[in-house]
Amino acid sequence: MRWKIAIIFLLVIAGPAAGAAFAQEVPDAGTTLSPYFLVKSEDTSTDVLPLKSTSADVDIAGVIADVRVTQVYRNEGEKTLEAIYVFPASTRAAVYGMTMTIGDRTIKARIREREQARLDYEQAKQEGKSASLLEQQRPNVFQMNVANILPGDEIKVELSYTELLVPTDGTYEFVYPTVVGPRYSNLPAASAPSSEHWVANPYLKEGEAPPYTFDINVNLSAGLPIQKISCPTHSTSVDYDGKWFASVNLDESETFGGNRDFILNYQLAGGEIESGLLLYKGEEENFFLLMVQPPRRIESRFIPPREFIFIVDVSGSMRGFPLDISKKLLRDLISNLQPTDRLNVLLFAGRSAVLSQEESLPATAENLEKAIAFIDRQQGAGGTEILPAMSRALGLPRPEGMARTIVTVTDGYVRVEPEVFDLIRTSLGDANMFAFGIGSGVNRHIIEGMAHVGMGEPFVVTNREEAPAEAEKFRKYIQSPVLSHVELEFEGFDTYDVEPPAIPDVLAERPVVVVGKWKGEAAGKVHLAGFSGQSRYVKSYSAGGYQPMETNSGLRYLWARHRVMILDDFNNLRQDEEHKQEIVNLGLKYNLLTRFTSFVAIDTLVRAEGGDSETVTQPLPLPQGVPDSAVGGVKMMASQAYAPLTEAQSSMLARRIDGAQVPGPAPEPMSDKSGDFALPQPVFAMGEIQSSDPAVPLGKLAALVKPHMKSLNICQGLGQVPSDLKLEIRIAKDGKVEKVRVLSATANEYLRKCLVEQVGKWQLEGLRNKGTVTVIVPLIVRT
Repeated sequence: MRWKIAIIFLLVIAGPAAGAAFAQEVPDAGTTLSPYFLVKSEDTSTDVLPLKSTSADVDIAGVIADVRVTQVYRNEGEKTLEAIYVFPASTRAAVYGMTMTIGDRTIKARIREREQARLDYEQAKQEGKSASLLEQQRPNVFQMNVANILPGDEIKVELSYTELLVPTDGTYEFVYPTVVGPRYSNLPAASAPSSEHWVANPYLKEGEAPPYTFDINVNLSAGLPIQKISCPTHSTSVDYDGKWFASVNLDESETFGGNRDFILNYQLAGGEIESGLLLYKGEEENFFLLMVQPPRRIESRFIPPREFIFIVDVSGSMRGFPLDISKKLLRDLISNLQPTDRLNVLLFAGRSAVLSQEESLPATAENLEKAIAFIDRQQGAGGTEILPAMSRALGLPRPEGMARTIVTVTDGYVRVEPEVFDLIRTSLGDANMFAFGIGSGVNRHIIEGMAHVGMGEPFVVTNREEAPAEAEKFRKYIQSPVLSHVELEFEGFDTYDVEPPAIPDVLAERPVVVVGKWKGEAAGKVHLAGFSGQSRYVKSYSAGGYQPMETNSGLRYLWARHRVMILDDFNNLRQDEEHKQEIVNLGLKYNLLTRFTSFVAIDTLVRAEGGDSETVTQPLPLPQGVPDSAVGGVKMMASQAYAPLTEAQSSMLARRIDGAQVPGPAPEPMSDKSGDFALPQPVFAMGEIQSSDPAVPLGKLAALVKPHMKSLNICQGLGQVPSDLKLEIRIAKDGKVEKVRVLSATANEYLRKCLVEQVGKWQLEGLRNKGTVTVIVPLIVRT
């Protein structure tokens, strides 16, 4: 028996030629790009689990890791398949190569502009050729498509990437992410761009083992004697070959350990790090990398009073271990604040709630207990509307003369990373932003990106055992800066295209890292200077003391990846053709996977006559410790197909304002029954209306405007609503709104644009004038 899937948000993944290997009931909110649970149908002729194994071979030389990932796809069914697999990588990964092997034939992938690569792949698929396509959906989320896997076929795809390992507090950490956690999305499937379709991915139920095997092997050549190696996430064996070399292999008991990040930590003798210059001399360009260890921490008496705002994710995916650890973390942080500090707490899921609507509270014993109790009541439920929560926190009143520090605690299971980065950057001021990721499969892209654009530090806790130590380390980091007013100077060393162009304050004991290009001979000096507390700090390196080495060839990829990150992840958050073309040029020149360039490998042989194939999306295991509630509580059906979505469902469009996603209709507040906070439902109401035309009765105007006020409630949560908020609305003689202005000295841009967009849709039926009329509508918030 063959299943037909008529659900729009499944078809946008599988494609029109796809047969269905699973089915799902459409809930009331089924218009969004929601992840869903896999349910096998009775059609056993289709192999719905074509990925059989994934493995990684890692070579670490000094501070550069070179990784080769191998994915093996095998068709154990009776029909030709196209397999789609979404998988993660490091946020710092520079993917520079891919090959596809079929039997004894190996095809090297070519880098192409994304649209052209997709066209080449689709054409090869239709022609019956085996092909693979690698696309970047996020800097740490990739999608692999493999076409025309014949029954009995085994196709091996290898991709290669390099990344820089930056130690923190003397400890190097290599992270190999294994699974993409489910992403909350309120974006309607019917209007979603193709780049977002990966969000609606199938998942296995909580506790189910991955359907594919996992293996990883690490060869470590540290450059200095190795003092200690540990893997807190998996069982491993370590073999040493002298003092400087070691190999780490996964234990056989971890064959299905691909449901949590693999983390390898190591320290060098004496806590040393490899400070200094790495040089590479290429045929056309030369590259360098500078790594400088900052000074030790300064005494707390030199630190001025500060304001701390803690933003805490209490959504469904945080239920259990992540939220328990969040509470422990925040309890430790809050309890150790100084009496001169101030604090506030904002909780968010589908909505948000704040401890103090006014200024942050003094860090007295009473207020500390109040904050801890506010957090302790949470159990975890609902969606993950992080953007409105961030906007609301950044819009809170600020005490004068105090440095603001914002700490966001979340697993990062959202799809609005660029909008969050943009909001932080445009609201940065002199605030420091720290992001704390909690969970076994954290979305490190948003955690590291929030810290990067906020000039703070990222931290991740993956299990209960490491939580106390990480919390203590985190507390020390946020309470004492290391180096401020940092300056970098090149003396006699001819450098250019240096990234980053400026260095922010160093707030943790992790090295300052600079990459760039150089001309001529490796000569001259590099000086790093700044202030550590009240003392001047200077560190210098002689470029002539370091030799260019072929083993540093990965520097060209690392430089290009960093340049792409600046252009794409943080600066190019809205479409800009000039920046897009620069990213394309970088990808093509350096053979690099980017948002706008992809790898495609195509076999020359026609293997599937007619090009007919079934499309299956490889289901993912839930990251270890993540509950079923993270997927959204979708009811599963195994023996029923569904009609297309209604016109009303399909027309619920996500609102986007200059790159910031504005939520759709507000979800219901969470119930107190399970201990979650019950949020009030604030609504906009109008004050006393004023009119430019005395001939139009104010009572009539108010009666016509009032029914439209509820359309403004979508703008709630986009920042503090100022007390002086008014709307100036120009209405045409047919009752249509011609122009809207927001009259307020303090309303932020997101609130302004949302209000203008909503009011611009009004049609005041029954208002017939000889000409236009301008009205002033004061807005107030009622709960």
